[in-house]
Amino acid sequence: MTRDVDTNHGNAAEPPVIAFFDIDNTLIRGATVYLVGMGAWRLKLLKLSDVLSFTWQQARFIAVGENMRHTEKAKGRTLQMLAGHTEAELRELGEEVYQRQIEARLWPEVVERAEKHLRDGHEVWLLSATAEIVAEVIAERLGFTGACATRFETVDGVFTGRLDGPMVHAEEKADAAARLANSSGARLEDCWAYSDSSNDLPLLSAVGHPVAVNADAALLREATTRGWPVLRLKWRRHAKSARPHGLTPEAEPNLEADAPSTPRGAKG
Repeated sequence: MTRDVDTNHGNAAEPPVIAFFDIDNTLIRGATVYLVGMGAWRLKLLKLSDVLSFTWQQARFIAVGENMRHTEKAKGRTLQMLAGHTEAELRELGEEVYQRQIEARLWPEVVERAEKHLRDGHEVWLLSATAEIVAEVIAERLGFTGACATRFETVDGVFTGRLDGPMVHAEEKADAAARLANSSGARLEDCWAYSDSSNDLPLLSAVGHPVAVNADAALLREATTRGWPVLRLKWRRHAKSARPHGLTPEAEPNLEADAPSTPRGAKG
């Protein structure tokens, strides 16, 4: 789930602060479950028909946001794909997908936000419904504190094709944040949360500093009503010569931040 961290931030009198980041369409452009599916095809763990379905769902996710029916379907295929494979193989898949696809799809401004939290002495945790090993790879590569994500059941190091506990999604994501805050002595009212989806309203509502990133329509309405900051990210094409690792054209985001001066819960 996590790696061991020192939660003493230099002043024992002040409780730690945690910044929680969603992954899909918040930290990266698109959904990791589909990127993992593409990586699994390259490693010959999936058929071409599965890849075509993953590709269509990825495009739809980027265009209109999270669709739980499609996400659940993709998650089910991923679980089936993993059955019989080892944790080491999934770790290799996570590393391969990060290098070939995820790294190029990171929103630089969101990464910078996370890095600023770290410079300020905050913990930075990824909270995601994606596979925990994949989320841990992302957290480790970016130097974050850790990741709390969906666990897949293993027996003797081999995946069974079943979940080990609930998906870290919606209310469960808020519960995970509360557990992490409690274990480190942080107060949720001091913590931050970043997400694109109205499904994460329980998490965003639980912290003192919620930020909507690439918000779907429902979250944008809620953020506007509550006066939460909204980050709007714009995707631009790189020149061909700038593509890392010979990948397909990637994007370079430009950020506009609408951050109201009135804090959450304040009057005025």
